[in-house]
Amino acid sequence: MKYFKKIVGDTIYLSPRNSEDVETFTKWLNDFQVTDGLGRSGLIVTLNGEKEYLENVHDNDNTRYYFVIVTLENDEMIGTISLENINYINRSAKLGIFIGEEKHRGKGIGKEAIQLILDYGFHYLNLNSIQLSVFAFNERAIACYKKCGFKEVGRLREAYYLNGKYYDKILMDILKSEFNETYIRNKYIE
Repeated sequence: MKYFKKIVGDTIYLSPRNSEDVETFTKWLNDFQVTDGLGRSGLIVTLNGEKEYLENVHDNDNTRYYFVIVTLENDEMIGTISLENINYINRSAKLGIFIGEEKHRGKGIGKEAIQLILDYGFHYLNLNSIQLSVFAFNERAIACYKKCGFKEVGRLREAYYLNGKYYDKILMDILKSEFNETYIRNKYIE
């Protein structure tokens, strides 16, 4: 089995990321539909470079948790989500997400993945604050983050240059006290 049901939701599950998916990640990270929103469109990702990254990113590092988003229906990997820059003193982390497969965008899967990782971060990793940044043009992502409970806490003006224009970078966060739901369906103890 290529994927493992670490965190199970209603329509998807989160599985630890592995290097076997290098071709898919390389495809996604060279697609402007994905990289424009990530701030990575100026980079070229090679198969060898991505393979090296995927093989080395997890080694004994408990400051980041990387998962792939997989459909429950047919075990199709459709994106990735992570908690990074975990600071166990301040109990904070940064969230990253993208849905790489275009046919799965705009269907609520990103929202479900975020709810799952927030549940995991707050209730299993004992985090108190999870932050993210998003570019002002990414209205669909901003709406999704707000539905998940994130609030805008700051803005870096004209911080991102893309295709001849500058865009603001919006900073958002959610606190453990603002997250009262449970979304992980395979919990042993409720």
